[in-house]
Amino acid sequence: MFHQRLGCSSISFRHQELATALHTMRDAGFEEIDLGALPGVCDHVPYVLDAGAVEAVTAVVLQSGMSVRSVNGDVGDLNATLDAGAREGRERHLEMLLALASKTGAKALVLPCGAIDHEPKRGLTEDIELVAAELIHASQRAAEFGVELWTESLHYFRLCWNTERAQLLADRLAGSDVGIVMDFSHIVASGGNPVDFVSRFGERIKHVHLRDAVPATDSEPGNINLSIGNGQADFAAGLSALRDFGYIGHFSLELETRDVTHDERPAAAAKAASFITDLI
Repeated sequence: MFHQRLGCSSISFRHQELATALHTMRDAGFEEIDLGALPGVCDHVPYVLDAGAVEAVTAVVLQSGMSVRSVNGDVGDLNATLDAGAREGRERHLEMLLALASKTGAKALVLPCGAIDHEPKRGLTEDIELVAAELIHASQRAAEFGVELWTESLHYFRLCWNTERAQLLADRLAGSDVGIVMDFSHIVASGGNPVDFVSRFGERIKHVHLRDAVPATDSEPGNINLSIGNGQADFAAGLSALRDFGYIGHFSLELETRDVTHDERPAAAAKAASFITDLI
């Protein structure tokens, strides 16, 4: 058995339809999932999400018997300026994602830390302030649905792509109910250190994503799509730092990897889960 606080993201099996992916994860030994709802990354939840789609996805998840830790979603670029129509569309999408989180029993909805672009749309300070404001608004809406709002505050491909920008965002979220998701792969790919991340944000870390990575070099970008053990992430040190800090949240294998075949994924996930279980 894997550690009771260790789950698996459905993104790990994004090549399968949701029902099949849930069956695969259950057969591999997992009891808890993160539900991927990221357009272009994982199609387990329709991006055009209406009440019917929420009910359909919820039914598939509940029938599987798997528990849901979080819904990992996206409502568009949080540092974009919206007109009235776009604002209404975002609010409607947010409500549907929160309804999905609530109906599936998830603890939280996870949103990103800005657009998939390191360059700000106006200026770094203004963009990060806008991202923070959008996240705080989403957390207030989340409370109406009985769930929390978390953000993956360091994402190698998005606005807050390194530790410095994650710190700027965290500073602007101070005093809010927005929790932080720590992702080992994004931290390492950006040249950061998981132990440093814990020391900076430990009190606000609500969830941890696990995948391996190598940092960027002068000639190559960082690579976040590696199986655990095939990169340079120091999981032992990072998990030890979390334990020493008193972290009591859960962990999720988000194995969006490109170094194994689809047929090898169940065994690779089980192997990673056994390795992480020993470290937790």
